[in-house]
Amino acid sequence: MRYVLIIAVATFFIVGCSEKQSRYKAIVQSELDKEVTRDNPGILVAVNAPDNNIIFSGASGVSDIESKTELKRSQTFRIASVTKTFVAATILRLWEDNRLNLDDAITKYISKNHTDTLKSGGYDVDNITIRHLLTHSSGMSEHTSSYKFKADFLKARHVWFRTEQVNDLIKFSEPAGGVGERFSYSDTGYILLGEIIEHVTGKSMGNAITEQLKLKELGLNDIYMEDFDGDFTGRRVHQYHEGVDTYNFHPSLDYYGGGGLLSTTADLCGFFQSLFNNRVFNNRSTLDTMLKPVEYDTEQPLDYRMGIWRIEIDGKEAFTHSGFWGTQVVYIPEIKTAIAANYSQRWQNGGIAPVIPKVLKIISDKK
Repeated sequence: MRYVLIIAVATFFIVGCSEKQSRYKAIVQSELDKEVTRDNPGILVAVNAPDNNIIFSGASGVSDIESKTELKRSQTFRIASVTKTFVAATILRLWEDNRLNLDDAITKYISKNHTDTLKSGGYDVDNITIRHLLTHSSGMSEHTSSYKFKADFLKARHVWFRTEQVNDLIKFSEPAGGVGERFSYSDTGYILLGEIIEHVTGKSMGNAITEQLKLKELGLNDIYMEDFDGDFTGRRVHQYHEGVDTYNFHPSLDYYGGGGLLSTTADLCGFFQSLFNNRVFNNRSTLDTMLKPVEYDTEQPLDYRMGIWRIEIDGKEAFTHSGFWGTQVVYIPEIKTAIAANYSQRWQNGGIAPVIPKVLKIISDKK
């Protein structure tokens, strides 16, 4: 009789939890459906909150406006600048293994051609360190802000190379400031970090990221470098910019460290959970180094650390990175929760992806 009672009680709790999960998923799905509009044809969201017994992936809308193909939660997308978190973590892994020093001058690792080009543009490269690139404090400007980049951006199959982008930095911009003086976001700085990774490991940036961050061992099989000529298997979603379908844009547009990775929302959440719970770095103190605030003489527009920045959502501290096409992932340490979202067209008015605070509220209400 006692065993029957135990089974009955266990069954009650399992069914009750299952019903609560179903209700929770229905509420989140309803929020996703509200995010689909004429301007945003599709949205993907994942939540990874193991302490609150929530592992969820959802989708709403279409993958392609023309074909009206249903968007599936397992689809991948170009995560663009969220790649920077992976680049920074890879650099820190190499630092852990004593294969580089964060305070080394970048001239120790980048090509002479790139060194000479940067010097010709007025950059004090002998005093720019890896740490400066990681925190966007090198004084480096942004090659993507040039008129030439914007014009060629619209050429769907224009093929870019790292050296072309470094050259364009010099041709079309001036340094943003002195070394270490201020925060100035720079894709160019991160494509140089990509070059440093390749120099130190002797491997392509994509392979080095996968190996150094142990992505396969962590079960994160859906984070990987897009093929150089693009992924046209049908799994990658169509992403839109000002109403233009960018699906056929050559990935080299944003490929060499500033961007380049594909992922699902579920695996983005999985990586941030692994990163913040000591499954990526060998030493716990390495995450502290990654998250250490950067000190400046004046207040800066973004509290950027190394490949990640700090924000607050409804009074809770969070760490995040977003990507140009419409991706954002956040981790909230207080509740050990990761939330990732990908809009098929970037949300309006900047700031945090609108669905993320809504999902966070649902999680908080669930508790």
